[in-house]
Amino acid sequence: MTPTDDSRRDYRQHTELDARLKDETRRLLELAVWEDNDARGDITSAALVDVSASGRAHVAARQAGVVAGGLLAPLVLEAVDARLTWRQLRADGQSVSPGEAIGILTGPVREMLTAERLLLNLMGRLCGIATLTARFVEAVRGTGAKIYDTRKTTLGWRYLEKYAVHCGGARNHRSGLYDAILIKDNHLAFTGEEGLTPADAVLRAKEFVRRFADASGNTPIVEVEVDSLEQLQSVLTAGPDIVLLDNMPPEMMREAVELRARAGSNAQLEASGGINLETVRAAALSGVDRVSVGALTHSAISLDIGLDWN
Repeated sequence: MTPTDDSRRDYRQHTELDARLKDETRRLLELAVWEDNDARGDITSAALVDVSASGRAHVAARQAGVVAGGLLAPLVLEAVDARLTWRQLRADGQSVSPGEAIGILTGPVREMLTAERLLLNLMGRLCGIATLTARFVEAVRGTGAKIYDTRKTTLGWRYLEKYAVHCGGARNHRSGLYDAILIKDNHLAFTGEEGLTPADAVLRAKEFVRRFADASGNTPIVEVEVDSLEQLQSVLTAGPDIVLLDNMPPEMMREAVELRARAGSNAQLEASGGINLETVRAAALSGVDRVSVGALTHSAISLDIGLDWN
């Protein structure tokens, strides 16, 4: 039996500039502006630039990549001075070439200089995540497997980084501990003292979500981690939505896919654990439905972008 493409069994996707993403960005910017300016402000610009000077500059890529965070640029500028304006030239999710402008910044020059590093730091980080993500997505093209991120994000940047993953063409795993059940080895190691098997844990979790489904009527996903085929065979009988195959080599993943078919289960299978650009295609070719990659966020290098006066 092949698992269906059931949207109910997927996590919330951070695909747009919604209220929560705006709120997270504003909270970060409040700290970032204070961190950069303290109580005295930008004393270099105050010393060298006339208070009445206005200007125009473009933010340009120094290297090829994928744009992310341009939609957030107005929030950065708003945090510094409401007179600053932004016009985006390359949309979030689009590719950009070296030297190509991503957007145009106009306004008072002192405030532009104050906002420069804040804007470049935020956009550079998000563009770096989107660029790395796009490489993983390209690596599994044609396999049928989808790339997912993880919770291995920068503290306080969770929604921003998940948005950048979306810009790179991948999908978002759970947003936090509150929106899905993921039974991992440490849950089982602790509860194992009372003899709780992975299958028992799935049944207990499913009973929990039946009784405590949120007010909207949505039932949280129940996912369970296994590290052996014996555990997989056992948990499939309990009916989880997703089974995470932890650190399995591709040949074992293929056996897991075959085992699922023999069991007649429609649980989706997710490969996870130490997957990189060299190994991701082999994992995807095993027949799994999902590949989760912590490196999308914890190992991405910021894209080199800069501000140039027009």
